[in-house]
Amino acid sequence: MQSVTSVPESLADEQAGRIRRYLVTMGVRTVCFLLSVVTATKGAPWWVWGSFAVAAILLPYIAVVLANAVRPRTPGSSAPVTPRGDGPDQIGR
Repeated sequence: MQSVTSVPESLADEQAGRIRRYLVTMGVRTVCFLLSVVTATKGAPWWVWGSFAVAAILLPYIAVVLANAVRPRTPGSSAPVTPRGDGPDQIGR
C-alpha cells in the first residue's frame, strides 16, 4: 500500500515542470544575449560582455539537457511481462 506522500508526481505535472524550466532557462539566455550586445556597444570591459555571451551560448545546451531529464523509475514500479502460452494457437485461428 502506498502512502500519499510516497506517490510519485504525475507524468503531466512532471512534463509541465520540465517545459517551465526550459522556458525559464531560455528566457535567461535571451536576457544574457541582450546584455552582451548592450554592454559591448556601451564599451564595457571584454570580460563583462564576454561572460554574458558565453552564458548565452551555453544555456541552450543546459536547457535541453534539463528538459530531457526525466525522473528515474522507482524500483519495483514495473513488473516483468511473461508471454502466455497460447500465442501460436491464436495466429492459426
